[in-house]
Amino acid sequence: MLRCCRAGAVIAARCSPGPVLCSPGPVLSSPGSLRALRAPAMAKSKFEYVRDFEADDTVLPNCWIVVRLDGRNFHRFSEQHEFKKPNDDRALQLMTKCAQTVMQELEDIAIAYGQSDEYSFVFKKKSRWFKRRASKFMTHVVSQFSSSYVFYWKDYFKDQQLLYPPGFDGRIVLYPSNQNLKDYLSWRQADCHINNLYNTVFWMLVQRGGLTPVQAQERLRGTLAGDKNEILFSEFNINYNNEPLMYRKGTVLIWQKVNEVITKKIKLPKEDEEKEVEVTRTKTKVVPLHCDIIGDQFWEEYPEILAEDS
Repeated sequence: MLRCCRAGAVIAARCSPGPVLCSPGPVLSSPGSLRALRAPAMAKSKFEYVRDFEADDTVLPNCWIVVRLDGRNFHRFSEQHEFKKPNDDRALQLMTKCAQTVMQELEDIAIAYGQSDEYSFVFKKKSRWFKRRASKFMTHVVSQFSSSYVFYWKDYFKDQQLLYPPGFDGRIVLYPSNQNLKDYLSWRQADCHINNLYNTVFWMLVQRGGLTPVQAQERLRGTLAGDKNEILFSEFNINYNNEPLMYRKGTVLIWQKVNEVITKKIKLPKEDEEKEVEVTRTKTKVVPLHCDIIGDQFWEEYPEILAEDS
């Protein structure tokens, strides 16, 4: 026996006395079509108490939120995929492409900085994205970056098959002041310089100097930056300051307004056929820079990054 309890909902009456139960299935909206019922925003049940076990991971207000991801076991990954030493342009450009994709998807990111197999994403101080839940920030960044790495791999490694999916881990750190944030980014760029200088000398000693990796490591033990520069210049005629900025400084990603020229077809008055014309439009894009961010010049040139309304 069927009867209606409200417009559009069909219920089945039980033969024995008792409550009438609403059917959980779809209902007819018109002859021959089905419309699924939308579940309520907060379903109530006896099992809902398990939500009480969730930890509150809302981060502090008025703090810069930095999500830094690193490649998991990328030393092995780079060897098995035959990355060029000490720097592989394909790998660095792929990392930047993935970071640009993250910023385009998550527009609350004010600036990003990357080097080697790591990238740091800085969310605005006043961001209310996902109610400032740390887990949401970290998982969205890492998952978007990881999937982009696999998706765009073939665009940069045309002759190298992806042997297995890469992994990335992430962490989240809060910085309350602009100076704290600038010092953090300076730390990462200083780390880029230290590591790249060492790797450049190390691989020159191995590839051109004929040393084994163990011998090269022993040769560089205890050396300072000046010593490494001297080895490069005196033994391999390399001036480290002339190495590409992308290697020495890493990559900075910022939002910039750029002019794009596109071709459009328009129909002019008193003309039957469409005509192609070039149109210039302004668009905000994520732009990569290879520059110093330790000094004041960068921050004076782009003051909007640290603006109070961030």
